[in-house]
Amino acid sequence: MSFAPNTNGFLLLDSGFNLIAANNHALQILCFPSYVERIKEPKIFIADRIRTSLVDHKFSKEPGFVQEFRSGNRRYVCKSFRVECGGRYAVQPAFAVLLEREGVANSMMEISQQFDLTQRECETVEYLLQGLTSKEIAVRMGISPNTVKAFLRLVMVKMKVSTRSGIAGKIAASRPGAGQPSSRLHTN
Repeated sequence: MSFAPNTNGFLLLDSGFNLIAANNHALQILCFPSYVERIKEPKIFIADRIRTSLVDHKFSKEPGFVQEFRSGNRRYVCKSFRVECGGRYAVQPAFAVLLEREGVANSMMEISQQFDLTQRECETVEYLLQGLTSKEIAVRMGISPNTVKAFLRLVMVKMKVSTRSGIAGKIAASRPGAGQPSSRLHTN
């Protein structure tokens, strides 16, 4: 069984909304359109981004988080959880935050099964759908651009298309509710 690449961001924050830990995807989401490696002081940049973009300043008594976060053209559902560690750690985590791209994981898993894509092929397709070039995909996946091209050729054969845009078109047509606007998320 193959799985779609993780497109969710995860953050662990202290009570002052300072970053304790994060997965790479969360960093990519928060730093977009730049790359974390290109930011001079990533810890400061990310802490500022969390406070200005994820913290909902409408709450007066209890701090809260926005329900939706936009990164470029992508929308993420922001789910936050209070964390209680009972004083066992030097840095006390206070919040776990999940940035979940709505519908992508489920639909990519369905597409993976429909076209019998491997995990690496699915990961390559996800990056392709993000608009990355073969070289950029290669850097993210830690493989050569030729390997990326080989994965894309295999995907094209499995999907019976002949171009990269054909892959995107086939996926768009395969997703549930294709062509219908989403009304589940509202912007603030």
